[in-house]
Amino acid sequence: MTTMQVNGADIDFNPDGFLSDFHSWSRDVAMAMAEEQGLELTDCHWDVISFMRDFFGDFETPPSPKQIIAACGEKITGSAKCRQKDLKAIFPNGGCKQACQLAGLPRHYCHSP
Repeated sequence: MTTMQVNGADIDFNPDGFLSDFHSWSRDVAMAMAEEQGLELTDCHWDVISFMRDFFGDFETPPSPKQIIAACGEKITGSAKCRQKDLKAIFPNGGCKQACQLAGLPRHYCHSP
């Protein structure tokens, strides 16, 4: 397990780089993780991250890429036509898996490509 300090708090990660505790997530944690991955989070990223956290909070499972695209696709591409490759374009280090990681979802829930 690795640890990162964010705003004076120790944040624990599993060996795959996912948060050990869903409730230790914050916007600052997501920004620190993204910075470490070389990704600057835009409003579009935050829309996806917020949707994923809300969905996981309600259903205890992450949304599928299709559900993310249905909910956030227009924000991702600026048009109604959005595909999984568009999701991967804004999360280049794994698409849905990177989005799960930045949203603080546990690794064992992030099985989507």
